[in-house]
Amino acid sequence: MSWTDADRERRSVDSTVTEPPTPPPYGQPPQQAALPGCWWHPARQTGLRCVRCDRPACPDCLREASVGYQCIDCVTSAQQHHRARSAAYRRAGLGSRTVAGARVPQRVVVVPLLIAVNVIVYALTVFQARDVMSNHNSPVFNDGVLWPEVVVLFDEWWRLLTSGFLHYGLLHLAMNMLALWVLGRDLEMLLGRVRFLAVYFLSMFAGGAAVFVFGDPATGTAGASGAIYGLMGAILVAVLRLRLNPTTAIGIIVLNVIISVSIPNISLLGHLGGLVAGAVAMVAMVYAPEKNRAAYQAGALAIVAVALVGLVVYRDAQLADQVCGAYPALCGA
Repeated sequence: MSWTDADRERRSVDSTVTEPPTPPPYGQPPQQAALPGCWWHPARQTGLRCVRCDRPACPDCLREASVGYQCIDCVTSAQQHHRARSAAYRRAGLGSRTVAGARVPQRVVVVPLLIAVNVIVYALTVFQARDVMSNHNSPVFNDGVLWPEVVVLFDEWWRLLTSGFLHYGLLHLAMNMLALWVLGRDLEMLLGRVRFLAVYFLSMFAGGAAVFVFGDPATGTAGASGAIYGLMGAILVAVLRLRLNPTTAIGIIVLNVIISVSIPNISLLGHLGGLVAGAVAMVAMVYAPEKNRAAYQAGALAIVAVALVGLVVYRDAQLADQVCGAYPALCGA
């Protein structure tokens, strides 16, 4: 159908009727309006937009959200806002807490640091001794290993703790660090960093105290096994508190005690001392009343620590005469 001049005149008079657009030449696609450029890459045309700020964005600048896609600026802004609110929430003492009263940590930090310290100390002893397996011949090892008679003679009480960072050879180190990694991660998530460190070092001190009080004063002892066994005892108490099946935890403890008894040159006293102290400390952590929980926990750990110190002091008085009788010149000095 062709349009005449009269038809066009009638169309112009009747404003309610519009003239159809002129079709493009045959074989050519219809012209489209140019797409906007990406906000961050203007040279890239895009038909996509951020559902939050409505700015045009190319696929590289969009991130999937719960509804639609958001641009990278909106995603970053939302993350910063969330972190700020979470930090304010934690500073206010709010948020999810475990049965021990600790805020749930975002990641494990203390356990890798403890492993790193043990590895560094071992590497230092190897460097000094020039031997991977005979690293006990290094000055650092000799200055830190737990010799009860040396503690009595020279009042070197730090050996009760420093011995927990020394190991006889690579295998000894590897076994203890593997156990620390397996047991420590869950406990750190349950206790939080400060409480976990408290249980760890109290167990380490208890292992050294057991060796000092009940062991041979002329025998040297080293290793993190006392602290590791303390974590085993803590795991058992945590399992019971959470009303889980304790069979696996009990089996692991029994197996390790059997190994300690069966293999020579293993400090059974240090292991048992750490095991008992770790279990007692964990009881204080997870069974403390919710009101004033931190005060109850700190008080219970302080009582255990004071009791251990009392045993060590009492044993020191007993060993003084025995050791001085064997080394009168040193005691006289």
